Amino acid sequence: MNTTLTFRLATKDDLFDIVLMLLDDTLGASREKIEKTLPESYFKAFEKIASDPNQELTVVEMNGVKVATFQLTFIQYLTYQGGLRGQIEAVRTNSKYRGQGIGKKVFEYAINRSKEKGCHLVQLATDKKRPDAIRFYESLGFVTSHEGMKLKLDY
Repeated sequence: MNTTLTFRLATKDDLFDIVLMLLDDTLGASREKIEKTLPESYFKAFEKIASDPNQELTVVEMNGVKVATFQLTFIQYLTYQGGLRGQIEAVRTNSKYRGQGIGKKVFEYAINRSKEKGCHLVQLATDKKRPDAIRFYESLGFVTSHEGMKLKLDY
């Protein structure tokens, strides 16, 4: 069986499958919503992401099956002499394909893509409730260098 991964920018037709991958996760199940059709909010968000040259929502396929997804954001800073950073978010591997090294290849791709864009570093945030994910990121060379803080806004 061919296990070559294909990386491509997501299209609107991928949204349902992407949200299914986001849902297929302990924390994601409490954040995402899916019914017979996707709520309009996902389509609005997709349009904003797709039209922003500093955003890449990527789908990863193997043998025509969507096996993973992630979002890569390029953030321009004044610090580091006007440096550019890559922010990796919403990485999910389809649960049927976990444990096959796909996650590592996803990160290799995202890191190389960030280098191509001229980023001086790549960063991510992960929930402290994900010890397995933290160990995985550390195995890739990521280090805990900052203390992150969030303020939840009611809307």
